[in-house]
Amino acid sequence: MSTISYDASGAAQQAIAQHIDGLVEDKIATRIFAKDHTLWGPEAEAESAIRLGWVEAATVSQALVGDILELRDALRAEGVTRIVLCGMGGSSLAPEVIAGTAGVELTVLDSTDPEQVSAALNDRLAETAIVVSSKSGSTVETDSQRRVFEKAFNDAGIDAKSRIIIVTDPGSPLDKASREAGYRAVFNADPNVGGRFSALTAFGLVPCGLAGVDIQAFLDEAEEAAEILNEDSADNIGLALGIALGGTSPLRNKIVIAEDGSGIVGFADWAEQLIAESTGKLGTGVLPVVAGPDSPEALNGADDVLVVRLVGADADVELRENEVAIAGGLPSQMFVWEFATAVAGRLLGINPFDQPDVEAAKVAARGLLDARPEPTPAAFTDGAVEVRGGDWLGTASTATEAVQSLLAQLGPDGYLSVQAYLDRISHAPLEGIRDELAAVSGRPVTFGWGPRFLHSTGQFHKGGPAIGVFLQITAASSTDLEIPERPFTFGQLIAAQASGDAQVLEGHGRPVLRLHLTERAAGVAQLQEVVAALANQASALES
Repeated sequence: MSTISYDASGAAQQAIAQHIDGLVEDKIATRIFAKDHTLWGPEAEAESAIRLGWVEAATVSQALVGDILELRDALRAEGVTRIVLCGMGGSSLAPEVIAGTAGVELTVLDSTDPEQVSAALNDRLAETAIVVSSKSGSTVETDSQRRVFEKAFNDAGIDAKSRIIIVTDPGSPLDKASREAGYRAVFNADPNVGGRFSALTAFGLVPCGLAGVDIQAFLDEAEEAAEILNEDSADNIGLALGIALGGTSPLRNKIVIAEDGSGIVGFADWAEQLIAESTGKLGTGVLPVVAGPDSPEALNGADDVLVVRLVGADADVELRENEVAIAGGLPSQMFVWEFATAVAGRLLGINPFDQPDVEAAKVAARGLLDARPEPTPAAFTDGAVEVRGGDWLGTASTATEAVQSLLAQLGPDGYLSVQAYLDRISHAPLEGIRDELAAVSGRPVTFGWGPRFLHSTGQFHKGGPAIGVFLQITAASSTDLEIPERPFTFGQLIAAQASGDAQVLEGHGRPVLRLHLTERAAGVAQLQEVVAALANQASALES
């Protein structure tokens, strides 16, 4: 097992000194592992009582390993070497990190963008099996992905039933329907584990194991981490990280999670969902910001920001002020951060296991799909960009001025959320505007790919502090894709999801700037030019 270690400075170190003895005295660590559902207050007890299965997941999931490896070998014997995961949120983020860190190919399809879905569909179909992961099966994205793959298999003369593997809760509608349909395999996960805490359950293990990850070694390390965390000790790293996340005073509610040599691929994206969806409610919470160790937020010393650097086990780390450095193997890190998030929830006085505001955007999207209203007229068009926004747009007449008007709405404790409803594979470089916008605004900036962030930071946007401003990027597509036995296409679905989320955010009084790219390539290039020009202007003013 790799060693788990951490160091802290400034506000994090002070918070740990303030809270650690009390948490140890109250036996918080052993009570969490004993599934004490009273730890988060009376209002949280009902939910907590059915959401603490993650504490024993590393042990319980050992029983899955043999069946997963047996199925992997059978698929390979049939020439099936490519695994596509159809899932959203916790069902997709953990497997993506696990497979990426192991260097194993796993195609993660967590989008309704017609171009991204088409690309996954048209790649080596004859060698492909899909894993459909959903606790209930009601997730519209995952259901749509399954439908289009099932049709593609059958149209290609491939027995679709032999290529579809299901991961779901026992007795769920998807569980029953899949067994009746005769799909290749159905794996049941522990129903007492919420999606974002499910990395060590069937949701994390089945797709990774089928793709070729050594899941036995993964679980073995996680079991050892559990033993370390299950101690009422001032040296408990899970308690210390939980205090750093939720116990600083005044609360540093922007947590910059920076990859700095850990060797773990994409860990911050997984931790982002875990923290944001667990803590962003009742007007409080902490906002995770995925950035680099030298990104503007990590360097500007804002009094509402704490930096957590993910470092290598043998790294010689020199901490700056108000930083935490943490090292450890992926299974250990996942367990530590799940545990720490539960501890942070107790310190914040919230229930870390519910997500009361996630459903709002889904309801709005369904309403828009049913009603099919005409798009709201653009305030104006600049090149390949249609601009929509509120009265705060003022006299803006260019995309550049519109972005400036949005940034002017940022308060001294605010943040900017960039939400790109595009193919995150082919347009990955667009994420580069995050650092530039952070430099321009002087405030933390998050970047989320739509619609997957709706199952992640979307909870914080609506349930957390009302301090965010939002830049939504959508795009026309030259390709659309029908969804079998559904009255809408993928293009219509992603458009409704974007419009629905904007509608809910605006209903909460959040400023939303909507930039619709009428032509993808030209629009992306124009947007990058706009942000680069703003960054250059800001840099010139500073010098």
